[in-house]
Amino acid sequence: MPPWETSVKDEEGRLNADPMQESASPEPEDVLLDEPVEDLDSPPRVIYPGEIDPDRIDADAVKVIRRLVRHGYQAYLVGGGVRDLLLGNKPKDFDIATDARPNEVRRLFRNCRIIGRRFRLAHILFAGGKIIEVATFRRDPSQERALALYGEREDERELAETNGDFSDAGSEDEDLLIRSDNTFGEPHEDAIRRDFTLNGLFYDLERGEIIDYIGGVPDLRRRTLRMIGDPDVRVREDPIRILRAIKFSARLDLGIDPSLYETMLALRGEIRRAARPRVLEELLRLMRGGAAQRSIYLAWDSGVLAVILPEVAAYLDDASPGSDLTWRRLSAIDRRLREGRLPSDAVLLASLLWEPMQEYLQGSPAPGDAFEEFMVDLVLRLNLPRRMKDRIRCIVASQRRMRAGKIRGLTKRDFFDDALTLFTLDCEARLEDIPSWARMPANTAAAHESTRDEGPRRPRRRRRAPFGNGQRRSANRG
Repeated sequence: MPPWETSVKDEEGRLNADPMQESASPEPEDVLLDEPVEDLDSPPRVIYPGEIDPDRIDADAVKVIRRLVRHGYQAYLVGGGVRDLLLGNKPKDFDIATDARPNEVRRLFRNCRIIGRRFRLAHILFAGGKIIEVATFRRDPSQERALALYGEREDERELAETNGDFSDAGSEDEDLLIRSDNTFGEPHEDAIRRDFTLNGLFYDLERGEIIDYIGGVPDLRRRTLRMIGDPDVRVREDPIRILRAIKFSARLDLGIDPSLYETMLALRGEIRRAARPRVLEELLRLMRGGAAQRSIYLAWDSGVLAVILPEVAAYLDDASPGSDLTWRRLSAIDRRLREGRLPSDAVLLASLLWEPMQEYLQGSPAPGDAFEEFMVDLVLRLNLPRRMKDRIRCIVASQRRMRAGKIRGLTKRDFFDDALTLFTLDCEARLEDIPSWARMPANTAAAHESTRDEGPRRPRRRRRAPFGNGQRRSANRG
């Protein structure tokens, strides 16, 4: 059994840890914090004052919010940024929700661009590549047909018709799948359409208040991951929410609400209906967040990994000695991320596939052909880009030479850094010392290993100088 636990803790799906001091914010008298919000049509608006230090909020996000408010719009910090601040973590992003439409946001900010079709967003660009994401309040996508027919704004009707997401074709289950989410609404409608309660919180910067429509603050205090609404319906709307639940549970060390976990087990096959690039991206996010070991374990334990990567799941199911290498390699990835060294996506995926791939390639007279056969189903299942597949092939093929210490010629290849990263991760997984040459810069390592690769060189034979202009040789012959 691995030395860690799943995030499903007890029968009630709750943990007793209290990451926030309840004394800092009195609980409202009109809300039962031990019960989830059931009436999503008219959820209560609960205010929690003084939970967030304004100095921890990104200065550029503050500028965006204040400009929107100054021009008469509502604007709140929302989502993961609020969640992480309440948990005492450093937010990765600071997202903003507003009643301003994307085109209206663009008119206020010269450094703004509109992205997306399924979900239109405004990205405000700042120095250093920083992006502040601004989203317009949305409502439940189930109301889009009515909007298309009776929308008050011409731009809304045009958008609904252009997207063409109101086909009557397909089964009832298929109709639940969200293909467009551009129906604008009110703050409480935006809160209830989000996935988990801990992602549905708003922060009013001007008043210093947490606005909670869905019981997110109580769930954060219980460290419980709970779906907003019926988990069965919400997962059928977007099966990627199963992977997101795994990600948040592992990364934030949250218990999973029993009803949500049962739905994940029952509907894990729905992931096959999701867009394949989104599945690949969420799989990589499981490994990028600093909790790769816990994330993959929870995915494997719940049967979700068998849907996404049956090759890896089957290998782990057999409990072969090599499975320990997989867990230790994932742990090594987590250590690198804590040190601020993020491996490339090709390295992350190759690390996960390493053992089952080597098992498949073992004894093959044509390893290149065997690699292509191994990757065929995976490429189709995840819509894996050809560039990433070729990258994985190069770094995997170079491992035998690197293990023998013969790296001359590899250092000049564009994939050398990735190959070296995979090699050192494998050394850590095998509890082996990393060779000295692997700790050197690429140029130094190449020079160090060149003599080992080639061995002692034969002395060069000196050529005899020719006779002048050839006259002496002719004279001697005469």
